[in-house]
Parts: sequence; structure tokens; C-alpha cells
Amino acid sequence: MGVIETTKSRVKAAVKIADVPKELLPLGRILDGDCVEAMRSLPDASVDLVFADPPYNLQLGGDLNRPDGSHVDAVTDHWDQFDSFKIYDDFTREWLTEAKRVLKPDGGLWVIGSYHNIYRLGATLQDLGFWILNDIVWRKTNPMPNFRGTRFTNAHETLIWASQGEKARYQFNYRAMKTLNDELQMRSDWTFPICSGGERLKDDAGHKAHPTQKPEALLYRVLLATTERGDVVLDPFFGTGTTGAIAKRLGREWIGCEREESYRTVARARIEKELPLDESALTTMQSKRTAPRVAFGTLVEAGFVKPGTQVFDKQRRWIATVRADGSLVHEKLNGSIHQVGKDLQDAPSCNGWTFWHYEDEGLVKPLDAARQLYLLATED
Repeated sequence: MGVIETTKSRVKAAVKIADVPKELLPLGRILDGDCVEAMRSLPDASVDLVFADPPYNLQLGGDLNRPDGSHVDAVTDHWDQFDSFKIYDDFTREWLTEAKRVLKPDGGLWVIGSYHNIYRLGATLQDLGFWILNDIVWRKTNPMPNFRGTRFTNAHETLIWASQGEKARYQFNYRAMKTLNDELQMRSDWTFPICSGGERLKDDAGHKAHPTQKPEALLYRVLLATTERGDVVLDPFFGTGTTGAIAKRLGREWIGCEREESYRTVARARIEKELPLDESALTTMQSKRTAPRVAFGTLVEAGFVKPGTQVFDKQRRWIATVRADGSLVHEKLNGSIHQVGKDLQDAPSCNGWTFWHYEDEGLVKPLDAARQLYLLATED
């Protein structure tokens, strides 16, 4: 066993030595122009993760209106229009080929799409040698209705997570994901609302800055699950910069590719305002199981309780810090909201939702108050 461990560590060390120096990479920059050409400017095996939200090729036939006659702001942009499936497939193969080249041997790939394109993406990435690890169903709590009443409401999108090959190493922070889900294994069906409200970026005229802006909570989970602090994340279809904003927040490096100047302008302004989390809040861990209705980590990734928040018991005997994966840390003790409360009291169990409190605009509230706000905001 010792020999095997030594061999593995030597292989890993050799890979580290061969890593491309980060000074040679355009970190924190949005490369303009076509994504294929932009990626060709990057060195081989230089990024740790590619997250791609390519054009969906929706094939919309004309304008879409609600029953009251108002216009639906759907994806009708020129960048989503391809003359044939062959042209779309050729484009897909080109950018995926570049993605495979720039990824490190132990790098990971995420692609997201709808029923219009996800099957074509999956087939192509398999043809290129990627190995599918999971398909994730993102179920939208507030999907756009089918206004014409001719089909089921399209209430989900699909993400594919893949490694470089069947035998390739890859990064998966299993413990962080289990903690994020209140000590239950994270499943492959994720529930988030679509991007709306204050998170939805608008242009000067009050219109959506981008028609398919993804919710920050989705990228938060992807990056927390499959990257480490300092890893380089490439987004070939950068849009308005959700990937860059979350990467910066979580202490990851990022590179974007985006040909539309209007999107680049919005993305730069957005990322400039983003503040990275304190280093202590970025540390992730794992603890034992419980099964509450809503995972505390869901509130953290959705922004209802921010990493770095100080929480305390009602008598303020103990103060703990919320970390990026929804765990708490108090001195040398760390775990879920339930585990840390239980250990501090030397009790057989603890309901962390009522035990821990936080300050909100000068008022002291139990964590359960944040949970109730989340439930109200996301109920169907």
C-alpha cells in the first residue's frame, strides 16, 4: 500500500512540475472574439475546469407572446442561430476540441443545455474522448410557462459533468457537497429558481442584459464541488460573467471568452464589484448525517446566509463562522450547524436551526428565519 501511495504522489508531483506558470495565462481577463480562436491562444493543459454554456440553437419560429399579448423576451439573438444541425455540430466539435486541449489531464468539463442541444453536446464530447461522470438535472422552481399550451412546461435544464477520459483523475469535493446538503449525499437533481429579481442584470433601458443569465447558486455549487482554491476556471461563453463573479468570490482564478462587447462591458463591471470571501470562510469540511427539510448549505449558496457570517447561541456563549460549504467553525471544532451545536453543549442532539442565531439589520434572528425566507422565495 505504501508503495502505491508513493507512486501516486510522485505522478501527481510530476504533473504539478509540468503545470503552465500562471503568469503566462490571461487570468481575470475576458478574451474578445470567437471562443475557438480565443481558446487557441491558451497553452495546452493549462486550466483546471471548463464550464460552458454554449448557444442552445433553440430554433424558435418567430416572436413569442403571452396570452395577454405582451412580448416574451426569449432567445432570438443572432449568436443562437445556426442554419443547420451540421453547422451547429461542427461548431460544437471545434470548441470542445479546444476545451480538451487546454484542460489539464485531471481537469473537468461542465456543459449545460436544454433538450434542443444537450444530446448533441453529449454525443460529441463522448466522441472526443471525454468520460461522462454525471448528468445533472437543474429543476427550475419558477420556469417560464408554455404560453401556447402545445407542450409540457419545460421546467429543467441538463448539465453534463465529464473528465478527460475513463481512467482520468478528476476533482470532486464529496465532503463539501455532503456538508452543503446537511450531511446527506448530494443528488444529481438540483432545484434552483431561474435568475430573477435583484440578481438579474439589466441594461440602461431596463431590459435583460443577457437572455440566459444563470443563477449564481448554480455556479457556486459547480465550482465548490469540482475545483479547489486557486484553480483556473475557463468559461468559453462568458456572457455577463456569472462564472467569473463566483470564481472570484470562491478564490478561484478565471478566464472568459466572449465576442459580444455589450456582455463584456456588463461582466467587467459586475466582477469588479465582487469581493472574494475571507480565507477562513473558504475552508470546506464534512460531518455526520441529519435530514432537515432544507439544507443549510442551500441558504449559503443562494446568498440568504453569506459565508463569513458570525452565528451565536441565544446567550452568546459561543460564536461560530459560516464557511462556504455551509459548515461552521468554532476554534478547533467544525461541522454542520447541528453537529457543532451538539458538541459545544455536549448534548445527544441539537437543532441548529433554532440553536444558532445571527444579526440582520440590528435584529437577532434564529437561522430558521433565513430558512423561512428562502422557502417563501422559492415556493412553486
